[in-house]
Amino acid sequence: MLGLIILGVMLLGGAFKLLRARKAGAGAGPRRRAVDPNAATALGFLPADRLDTDHGTPPEPGDVAVLDAVRAGDWEAGAAWLDAAGQDWDERFRRVRDLADLAAEDDAWLLAWRARRPEDPSAAAVQADTSVLVAWQVRGSLGAEHTTQEQFRLFHRLIASSQEVIAEARRLADPADPVPYMLEQPVAMALGYPHEQYGRLWAEIVKRDPKVLSAHTGALQYWCRKWRGSHAEAEAFAKASAASGAPGDLLSLLPLIAYLEHEMSEAGLAPEVFYQRPHVVAATDAALADVAAADPADRRVTRVRHMLAWNLHWQGRYAEAVEQFRAVDGYIGATPWTYAADSRSRYVRTRDLCVREAAA
Repeated sequence: MLGLIILGVMLLGGAFKLLRARKAGAGAGPRRRAVDPNAATALGFLPADRLDTDHGTPPEPGDVAVLDAVRAGDWEAGAAWLDAAGQDWDERFRRVRDLADLAAEDDAWLLAWRARRPEDPSAAAVQADTSVLVAWQVRGSLGAEHTTQEQFRLFHRLIASSQEVIAEARRLADPADPVPYMLEQPVAMALGYPHEQYGRLWAEIVKRDPKVLSAHTGALQYWCRKWRGSHAEAEAFAKASAASGAPGDLLSLLPLIAYLEHEMSEAGLAPEVFYQRPHVVAATDAALADVAAADPADRRVTRVRHMLAWNLHWQGRYAEAVEQFRAVDGYIGATPWTYAADSRSRYVRTRDLCVREAAA
């Protein structure tokens, strides 16, 4: 999906992307003996060519039907689907993003929706997110050295103008809705908001709902060294986020991502050592407990499981890792696999090594 490509652009800088690709090729785990490619499939895991790299969790049939209808011009189906998310802000944000992905390709249906319902907060939110995605599409996915000055000029003009569309979405939104503020998070990274300015944006989000997982993961990107922070600031934010959640809130995901960002951005770090540091192991255990306490039907659990599989593998906890791989196998368009130039290869190497070692 276009939105996943654009978000990948937001997550990857030129040199950072090259570093990740280099580390991804360094080996799948602490042990690098040859892995039998048939061992995992013999136990029911999917072969590499059947892995879906576009989705991190199985698409709901109802969602697919709605998005197909919207693509064909039925904006009312999209409007009803988005409104049905109610005050589940993580779910509302996900649906806004899915609709914005479609509108970034062809917005005729969105323009019709806005014309018919100019005061509809849902339509305004989708238009706001679309404006941000289109700006990133213009920017492109290559590093700065391969991006033209014209691309940069147009990108900054579009990303700045998206602030006006976001402001309109806020004006129309339910006062309790944090989503229009969440839509500004990638703008803050692109325009380099100073820490105080970002702090004000974050305060608007958390006063509406302090536990929206997507808001926390978006904020963590701002605090990473590759954007506007540092390893220390990102890890401090992640720990505070995790501490603010109750069992089942899944905010324990934040430290796992922060440590991944740290490890992947430092060429000199040995992952088999880094991930076995006591505080990383403790964060992994906390996330395992969080997943156990969560509603099994919560789609967000899968995001944590993907990261758990990665950490448990580096910690040599192969049987536990295999449990996570069984839960996510098939749909691998998620962190940490997407942080590699070849996400499918990273996933398969890691999964198959864990299966082999668990069996041994």
